[in-house]
Amino acid sequence: MTNPKSSFRPPAVPLITHDPYFCVWSTSDTLNGGVTKHWTGSEQPLNSLVRVDGETFRLMGAGPVELPAMNQTNLVVTPTRTLYTFKNQTVEVQLSFISPILADDIDVLARPVTYVTWDIKSIDGNRHQISVYFDASGLLTVDKPEQLVSGEVVAMDGLNSARVGCTDQAVLNRSGDDHRIDWGHLYLAGAADDSSVAYVPSEQGLSSFVELGLLPDSANSNIGPAGEGWALAATLSFGEVGVQGASRRLMVAYDDKYSIQYLGENLKPYWRKGGWEAADLLQAANAEFESLRARCEAFDAEIASDLELAGGSDYAFLGALAYRQSFAAQKVAAGLDGSPLMFSKENFSNGCIATVDVLYPAAPLLLLLSPTLMKASLTPILDYAASSRWTFPFAPHDLGQYPLANGQVYGGGEKTEDDQMPVEESGNMLILLAALAKIEGNADFSEKYWPEISKWADYLVKQGFDPEFQLCTDDFAGHLAHNVNLSAKAIEALGGYAYLCAISGRNEEAATVRVLAEQYAARWVVEASAGDHYRLAFDKEDSWSQKYNLVWDRLLNFRLFPESVVRTEMDYYLTKQNEYGLPLDNRKDYTKLDWIVWTATLTGERSDFDALIQPIVKFLNDTPDRIPMTDWYGTVAPNKVGFQARSVVGGVFIKLLENEEIWRKYAGRFSAR
Repeated sequence: MTNPKSSFRPPAVPLITHDPYFCVWSTSDTLNGGVTKHWTGSEQPLNSLVRVDGETFRLMGAGPVELPAMNQTNLVVTPTRTLYTFKNQTVEVQLSFISPILADDIDVLARPVTYVTWDIKSIDGNRHQISVYFDASGLLTVDKPEQLVSGEVVAMDGLNSARVGCTDQAVLNRSGDDHRIDWGHLYLAGAADDSSVAYVPSEQGLSSFVELGLLPDSANSNIGPAGEGWALAATLSFGEVGVQGASRRLMVAYDDKYSIQYLGENLKPYWRKGGWEAADLLQAANAEFESLRARCEAFDAEIASDLELAGGSDYAFLGALAYRQSFAAQKVAAGLDGSPLMFSKENFSNGCIATVDVLYPAAPLLLLLSPTLMKASLTPILDYAASSRWTFPFAPHDLGQYPLANGQVYGGGEKTEDDQMPVEESGNMLILLAALAKIEGNADFSEKYWPEISKWADYLVKQGFDPEFQLCTDDFAGHLAHNVNLSAKAIEALGGYAYLCAISGRNEEAATVRVLAEQYAARWVVEASAGDHYRLAFDKEDSWSQKYNLVWDRLLNFRLFPESVVRTEMDYYLTKQNEYGLPLDNRKDYTKLDWIVWTATLTGERSDFDALIQPIVKFLNDTPDRIPMTDWYGTVAPNKVGFQARSVVGGVFIKLLENEEIWRKYAGRFSAR
């Protein structure tokens, strides 16, 4: 079951969602119906049992298979919490995963700590003796199951805790896509007065709890392959529980020591910037649990209300699922000066880090809720572009391959212009900088990088209106010259540059570029016209494509194009939809989830938005691919074409940027912290 307000079935359910390495999901219809997995699909088991008056039931995980699975009666997914409800004839159990990913508080958001809570009450009027078991596999700490792990109980004031990690601690030892972390340590901790922890084989921990209600002795420092079941295990004692109920919690955390290598320097996770160690992290998280749970509940309710008002209950649930997925595909590290730097991973694409055309679709979430995180994402790219290493007159595509951000690897890298995305990435950067300036009310952030920004604008003046044969972000069906949607991006980017010039006092340049952008827009309307719609390419008469880049014309109030353009396009799109969505263009029947939401926002009309969003929801309900949301899928058959678990789904939040009252509310709140 799902949130009663929505018919939405998530294809995968977020459990632990902090960064591309510390990211565990349930891909089963019920939490006790299968093994939990890393977003890549590799098994990373989490197990939980509940013991009621000596009888044991399975809550989470696929085993022990001989135990009865307690009936799961509800599932609610919110931006920061996942809440499962289970019942039998005697008790009700709510098992929750709380990840305080609060965008207005980077110190908290950057903590790699998820609270796992059990709220249990009697439903038959009697009192019952209750205890709970939980374990987290050592597979969370290795790339391959055959890698060796060792663990130990760790002393911490006020906590019972244990940790496990790969025996070969080669920090930041590789880059790539379908990889998992194999350095640092996974921690499991609970309050000293009601928990016990151990490092044991999971099978041994489970069987001991079933037979005795206790953990076996901890096998401190024993070394074995992670795939043989070594795990951190804990029990929680509830004592007798009546109708008023009782609550207990554990914390699951990951200390990676160093998170990102940026231009040759190993960067610490942001939470370590002040010298914290794992004990400091866990003790602070434990002390602040009640206040953070309350803040999560308040934030979830507020953002859900805003999403529902903008686009209905299914849109609100889509936003809730997108929120954690987007942040889980990014990592906040501490720069050498302690400032936050955020790096995305291009999941199940090529593993690139800080990809500009991944940041662009993901940006609405950051623009709405955290201008500081938007700047933290832009800064590494801009500093790299301003360095002597980047010699091209256009913006870079990426900074390397995750987690090594040592310079562009895509296409021609730093050596050649071959297979670059010059119009795409330059346009993306200028639009994002203009949007940031709109949110903040000034262009102060852009000032430091003005030589680069003006260079990119000059490139778009010369090359942007009718792009030559070059890559763009939508070239899944092949490269394309004279791309009309790419031209629209360049025109909007020039409008953005004119806006940056104007609010930074460069009035003469602002006027000149603004006139040029208007002239380009007027030409575009004529040269891209196919009568009842606009073309995919200027030279392809019988063609069409989504013109999602035009969304900024209204959101940023550029007003370069007549309103009739998006009305004409929308009317045409409504004739081209398939059962599961609007294709990206006329070449194939697949689409991009993020771009559909942008396209749905073009006109500002709720009926248009609903018409394009509803097939997305149907796709997510019907797809047989039980994975964190894909953003590239088929519109005829509901199958993944490529990608999953990417940050680009942050683009779902773009509709909230059309409501000035809403985005000013969040921007003002962040500035006040």
